[in-house]
Formats: sequence, structure tokens, C-alpha cells
Amino acid sequence: MVDEEPERRRRRQWIHPIVAQRYRKGQFHSLYKDLRQDPFKFRSYCRMSVEAFDNLLSLLHPHLTFMDTCMRRSISAEQRLIVTLRFLATGNSFASLHFEFLLGISTISGIVCHTCKVIWQHLREAVMPTPKAEDWLRIAEGFYQSAQFPNCIGALDGKHIRVKKPPHSGSRYFNYKQYFSVVLMALADSNYRFVIVDIGAYGSSSDSRIFSASRMGDRLRDNQLALPEPRRLPGSAGPPAPFVIVADEGFALSPHMMRPFPRRDLDDRKRIFNYRLTRARRYVECAFGILSTRWRVFLSSIQMNPDNATLVIQACVLLHNFTRINDASSDADIDQNITSSVIFDQSRTGRPGTAGLAVRDVYADYFCSPEGALSWQMEAIRGSR
Repeated sequence: MVDEEPERRRRRQWIHPIVAQRYRKGQFHSLYKDLRQDPFKFRSYCRMSVEAFDNLLSLLHPHLTFMDTCMRRSISAEQRLIVTLRFLATGNSFASLHFEFLLGISTISGIVCHTCKVIWQHLREAVMPTPKAEDWLRIAEGFYQSAQFPNCIGALDGKHIRVKKPPHSGSRYFNYKQYFSVVLMALADSNYRFVIVDIGAYGSSSDSRIFSASRMGDRLRDNQLALPEPRRLPGSAGPPAPFVIVADEGFALSPHMMRPFPRRDLDDRKRIFNYRLTRARRYVECAFGILSTRWRVFLSSIQMNPDNATLVIQACVLLHNFTRINDASSDADIDQNITSSVIFDQSRTGRPGTAGLAVRDVYADYFCSPEGALSWQMEAIRGSR
């Protein structure tokens, strides 16, 4: 005898009476127009100015617009963007946003994921394009002016983003800080903007391993990043020095990747190099700080599966760059509250090659020479002895 299939539970209501009041009592319909009249409140609510929001909406509007049907009205592009920005700005659960906007929980989940995907697909080329040789030269000039580190094309580091434990994942996402995460690996410039990112690696992996396996690492090893030709350091008559990325002890030393000298047997020359490198590397730490302060979804665990969490991180990275470019004045208060903490990763990265050692020695000698020395560097390293 064939068992009969259980009868599907009938839907009690086409739309819940509370949700049906969305057009009268929902936060978007009751608050949005008033917020636009108060720039300060709007910036606090959306984490960007009215002008920046309108600019962003104009870029994304065609991809967030859907047709009305005979069954229901579509949710406008404005409301979709507001709901997504509010989720990213607060980290509130979808259930909480459900009561604020009077939209279904599954509807909000779909809106956030779709909008984040649209942001990544259609904003990336505008705010984080693939760097060319002239872009690397501009970045290097910025680091020289702000951090006095010549031929530096970016500061590299990884940030662990908390996520809920994916089912059947074992310990792959469990990091050395004792929580589950995916990793945001980013190269930042001296304006706290992200130049290249790699997102979604397992939290259990070390920074060096993630970078080596990333497309960014492959392109650096294969000389496919369109880096400028080596050039002499400012004021130096020595041989041309390659353009380099600055990173911490968690990364392997190479001709284009500078890391500090080991902390044992440090003399003044090595301490000065470590000090100068740390001054340049702090920009990526500060960029992560600004990112987390503005988009507070990062201040708690992202309650999404890793694929959707990756979409959220991708969108926040681009929105970070977008606001730095189009709304830099709104970051003034945030920048003042950012401090960089230097935490050395003790992961083993293998023995450095002789080419990387030689390049590091070139920079170390330059920083101790009359052409490259800073007047305050000896005073700065006295506390590290």
C-alpha cells in the first residue's frame, strides 16, 4: 500500500495584516522623505550623504527595478537600497528589519543578497578598477608623501570576519582567535581605499597561505600586476629598487613583498626599517577600522552562509571605497577615532629567498642614509630597544 503524501498546510493569509500596513507605517514610507530633509540624520541612518546616496542609486537603479504585476506592486529600487544599507550599517537581524520596514523576512533576505550582488557587479569597475602602471605610481607617491616610504604600492593584511558556523564544516572556518570566520585579504592605499581584495578564504588558514593561493598572489608571482619598472629611491645614487608591498610577519618575504626583520638580535638599522615599514603598513589596519566603524554588520557574527556572507563583505568593500571617493567629508569623525594595533602573526612562512633579503637590505640601508633618514626616527625607536 502506497503511503499518501501529507497534505500541504494551507496558507492562512496572502499577506499578514501587519505587513499590509507597509505603505502607511513602514519605516521607508513614513521616515525616508523626512530624513532627506535632515542631512545629518540621513548620514547617520544610511552612512552616507544624501548626494552620495542619490549618486549610488542612479548607478544601480536599472538593476534594482522590477515590474509590477497583477498580484502585487514591486518594491522600489530606493527601498531595496535603503533596506540593504540599513542592514549593512546596523547588522540588525532580518527579523528585526521585518518589524521596521514591514517586509517579509524572506523578502528582506532576498533583497539584501540581490542588492549586494548588484553592487559588486556594477560598482566594482567604478570604485575599485584593476590597477594599471600609472595607478601604481600614484599610490606610490601617496605613500611617500604620507608615510615617507618610497616605491610602496600598498599595505597588505587580512581581516577575520565573524560568521555563524556553516553546517558540516568541521574546523575549516575556526580561526586562531577561537571563532568562526572568513578572511578578507586586502591591499590598501594611503587614502584608506582598497585596491585589490580576496574574500572568502577559510578562517583556519594563515595569511601567507591565503595570499599564496589567491589570484592576487598568483599575479604578483607571475609579474602580471602591471607594476612599474624599478626606479632609484629618492635622492639615492644606488641601483633601482623594485616597487614593493608592505606587510607584517605573517607574509613571506619576496622581492615585491617587504616584511619586518625578526624581533631577535635587532640593531638600530633593523629597528628603523621595522619602524618605517610599520608606519606604511598601518594604513591597511586603519582602512579595516574605518570599514568596521561605518558598516557595523562586521561588529557581530554575520548570520548567513559563507557564500552570502561573502556577498555582504564584497558590497561593504565597494561601498567603503565609494564613500571615500564621493563622500570623504563624512569620514572625518571616523578617521579621528581609528587607531592601528600591530599584532604580529607567528605563523611560519618559510625561509625567505635571497632576492627578497637583498631588496629589504636596500631599503634598510636607504632609511639609515642621509637621503632617506627621518629626523625623528632615532627618537621613535628608543622605546623598542
